[in-house]
This record gives sequence, structure tokens and C-alpha cells, in this order.
Amino acid sequence: MNNNTKQRLYFFLVTVVTILVIGKFVYESLKKNSVYFFSPTDLKNIIEIPNGLIRVGGMIKEKSLKKNGNKYSFIVTDFRNEIIVNYTGIKPNLFVEGQGAVIEGILNTRNNLLASKILAKHDENYMPKEVADALKKSGDWKKNYGK
Repeated sequence: MNNNTKQRLYFFLVTVVTILVIGKFVYESLKKNSVYFFSPTDLKNIIEIPNGLIRVGGMIKEKSLKKNGNKYSFIVTDFRNEIIVNYTGIKPNLFVEGQGAVIEGILNTRNNLLASKILAKHDENYMPKEVADALKKSGDWKKNYGK
């Protein structure tokens, strides 16, 4: 091998290794920051309870919201299954019973979510796309939800 060929081979190997290292960092970063969405029925039917941050979406069950200081307990339902949510913090103004919401947190047990964030940034007629899709998939979508 002449000197020119060795230089090209060395440059090629350094480039490939650099791309692989950068790719690995990007992959790990995306994996660490990904948050999966589930409905209460999805959580009931999965075999392995997910570790880490997840999002659960559905409707806030009527008469399930309980407040104790800045601690809240409520039930999220997709009209087939329910999950109990415990949240400590400031409740968004638009977060009310009978409305759709997405709650982010860590699953304590299959039926209990320790919430870190309530996503309810909408007016009273809006429903998050993930919640609407889950309700349509389960067959519990009602036409007045989308108005």
C-alpha cells in the first residue's frame, strides 16, 4: 500500500468511527427523552409495566377529583378501564372533570400513576389528539367530544 492509499483508508475509518459515536450519542439522548403514550386500557393489557416517564390520556372521571391542599387525586378513564392519578402541584385552570387530559408521570403500580405534569393547555372544547384517537380506537368516541 502506498502512502496515499493509507491516508484515504485512515480518513475513511476515522469518519466511520466518528459517525458511529455521534449516532450512538443521538440514539441514547432520544431514548432517554422519549415519553410513551398509553390509555388506561393499554396499561391494563400490557405484559410488562413500563419504567420511567410515560403519558396517560383519557377523560377525567366525573366526581373523582379530590383535593387536599396542593395534592390532587383523580381518575383517568377511557370508558373501559381506569387509572388512579396522584398529583402534587398547581392544577391548570382548564383541568376539570369530564374533560380530556394527558398526564405525565411514573407508574407506581399498574393502576396508579404518580403525576409530575398535567397537560391541559386548551379551551373547554379541545381534546388532545392522543386521547381522541384512543377513544375512537376503543369505540367510545362520542360526536359531541369534538365540538
